[in-house]
Amino acid sequence: MVSPDRAPAKLEGKYAAMVVCWLLGNGCLFSWNSMLTIEDYYVYLFPRYHPSRVLTLVYQPFALGTLAILAYREAKINTRRRNIFGYTLFFLSTLLVLVVSTLDLATSGKGGLGTFIGICAISGAFGVADAHVQGGMVGDLSFMGPELIQSFLAGLAASGALTSALRLITKAAFENSRDGLRKGAIIFFTISTFFELLCILLYAYFFPKLPIVKYYRAKAASEGSKTVSADLAAGGIQTLLKEQDEEQFQRLSNKQLLLQNIDYALDMFLIYVLTLSIFPGFLSEDTGSHSLGTWYALVLIAMYNVCDLIGRYIPLIKFLKLESRKGLMVATLSRFLLIPAFYFTARYGDQGWMIMLTSFLGLTNGYLTVCVLTSAPRGYKGPEQNALGNLLVLFLLGGIFAGVTLDWLWLIGKGW
Repeated sequence: MVSPDRAPAKLEGKYAAMVVCWLLGNGCLFSWNSMLTIEDYYVYLFPRYHPSRVLTLVYQPFALGTLAILAYREAKINTRRRNIFGYTLFFLSTLLVLVVSTLDLATSGKGGLGTFIGICAISGAFGVADAHVQGGMVGDLSFMGPELIQSFLAGLAASGALTSALRLITKAAFENSRDGLRKGAIIFFTISTFFELLCILLYAYFFPKLPIVKYYRAKAASEGSKTVSADLAAGGIQTLLKEQDEEQFQRLSNKQLLLQNIDYALDMFLIYVLTLSIFPGFLSEDTGSHSLGTWYALVLIAMYNVCDLIGRYIPLIKFLKLESRKGLMVATLSRFLLIPAFYFTARYGDQGWMIMLTSFLGLTNGYLTVCVLTSAPRGYKGPEQNALGNLLVLFLLGGIFAGVTLDWLWLIGKGW
């Protein structure tokens, strides 16, 4: 049995844990980003159904609804089972989309309404998996060191950057070949399937045995957390708590936590309302024709993803990290000036200005996300930090859902 008071133990395996968290963050969105990044393939297959908007709109209600239930019952949920279920669902859904959308087994490369409905159903499954994994991992890492949650959040962004890079490579390789888009999509989802399997193995067998992870989970258990017992057992540690007085571990309710952190919750909501009202739908369909041709939307999405990743590493430089609660709110609200900027640039600007705006959108999205999620849990006990992490991700997904809904407003007057 490892005592939570053994502070030196938390230093052991720190960098290995950061690498694993980065990979697990990657796995959380790798499959979904693969689907987003090959939007040109889906636009080719389903030109009448606005796939860049519809798939995201289908994904979000499932993610938001599932996470609302999980956040409400967070204190009693086995975190280990929750995360393993999420990664397993990602693996199975990615394997299925590989068959349904890219192989000749179902469609012979021809898009139809039935196939599109099948893709939408898989998109919903991705949403359920995301709610399990993203909320579960952020909650779990919120009572660990900020460097671990930062690594996980960086991994989320890295999945977008990697899929964008891979998409550019596959487009260049298959651009002049017959069925080039379909071949690129097959490569995407084959890689995604193997990567999700890797995440299952890493989380189930390697992550819980790292000394730093054992230390923080034992500490959370000593503070009354009931969500980590299975993870402690997987790490070779018996549960620290016996039959103890429940009053000893009284914690703030979800309502109390939300009221104390309503500004952080609104920050998360507003960050993603703005981002998803522009990315990816507006960038995929409404930026006009430019000299980059069919590469234009791919370049914009790639620039967003790369800058989102860069933004998530900026807070590691201490004097650049924004920790003021008022400062975070002001910065979040200031981003809404990007809406008229994108509108006028799409109508009157050239592709250079659009690439610059898209890069700034990604940079601020990543930067503010890490600043909020690493600042909010400070000062609370383990169970409260876990609950707060789930609540903040719930507002994040709420912002995404509102954003992808508002994204349809760009179509007003286009006669779609």
